[in-house]
Amino acid sequence: MITIRAFKFPKWLKGFYQTAIWDFSLNATEKNSIYLTFDDGPNPITTPWILDILGQYNAKATFFCLGNNVEEHTSLYQNIIEQGHSIGNHTMHHLHGWRTRTKDYVQDVIAAAEHIDSHLFRPPYGKIKKKQLNQLKELGYTTVFWSHITYDFDKSLSTEKRMRKTNEAIFPGAILVFHDSEKAFAQIKIELPKLMEEWARMGYTFAAIPTS
Repeated sequence: MITIRAFKFPKWLKGFYQTAIWDFSLNATEKNSIYLTFDDGPNPITTPWILDILGQYNAKATFFCLGNNVEEHTSLYQNIIEQGHSIGNHTMHHLHGWRTRTKDYVQDVIAAAEHIDSHLFRPPYGKIKKKQLNQLKELGYTTVFWSHITYDFDKSLSTEKRMRKTNEAIFPGAILVFHDSEKAFAQIKIELPKLMEEWARMGYTFAAIPTS
């Protein structure tokens, strides 16, 4: 069985979610910046290691956190903020929007907001109904997708292929998805330092997604 992986969203889908953010390629003030994002944390094993790597490059990033993980690891969540990184809401329980009633989905985001102080929102799996997106917009949320997802959680992909696909996706203003989850840790430990070293050598800086 052949698995097809969508490293980036098709153009027609971007048109469907017109109010969402996909990249910052039109942001003239950040011409050399790329935006690293980390989903599903905070995780006591993976997140501190990532924070250390980011610190080595004076890099800022954005962490889209799960409410239940923040509730369990509040001090780690605060550490992310204290180090100058941005925070985003990733729902309370990592819900799949297409499989969840809109009322339940929105309530789960609101529940996560009791622990996560941010108007940035990223739908788990990138799956969200148009009605869900619109209702969250009415509540003041900005939905952030990505220009490239690394599939760092997928152990069936080789490091060589994953890094090649990620390097091919780099451009000024790109938003990249990594994961600070245990499932991704073995892969990201190998790949993230090499990628950041290469991008820094190319003259890129690493910025957090603006929260205002």
